[in-house]
Amino acid sequence: MPTTRRQFLSLAGGVTAAGTIPIVTLRPLEATPAMLNTAIRNVVGEAQIRTGRVKLDIPPLVENGNTVPMTVSVASPMTATDYVKSIHVFNEKNPQPNIGNFHLSPSSGRAQVSTRIRLADTQKVVAIARLSDDTFWQAMADVVVTLAACTEEMN
Repeated sequence: MPTTRRQFLSLAGGVTAAGTIPIVTLRPLEATPAMLNTAIRNVVGEAQIRTGRVKLDIPPLVENGNTVPMTVSVASPMTATDYVKSIHVFNEKNPQPNIGNFHLSPSSGRAQVSTRIRLADTQKVVAIARLSDDTFWQAMADVVVTLAACTEEMN
């Protein structure tokens, strides 16, 4: 049976309408403490994380979460046998819990990274350093944010 014009137009209209529907990926609007722990475990595995040797320099109170200065430094001689392999920074409430991964070598000279980050709300920030002997060290800071970032108003 041949296709009529009416059947063709209704089929074409249905395909066009289906093509305009966006594909929506559902994810939480903010990370949860469980997501933070999972992100940290993805980096360190089952290794023990010690406190110390890492200094997280971040303001305890920020007016605007869109640009928060942060510096992570690690006490390390940065020699060929004793150096920092990587520095990882995590947060508790942004949509993505992993802020950044920085890979270093003995030729880096200093075990220090500085950047600006966005913070969605008042939250905990965690910096973890992996040393050349495969030990992990951490520092944590609580940051109070008065004007949140990582959010968009719905009109």
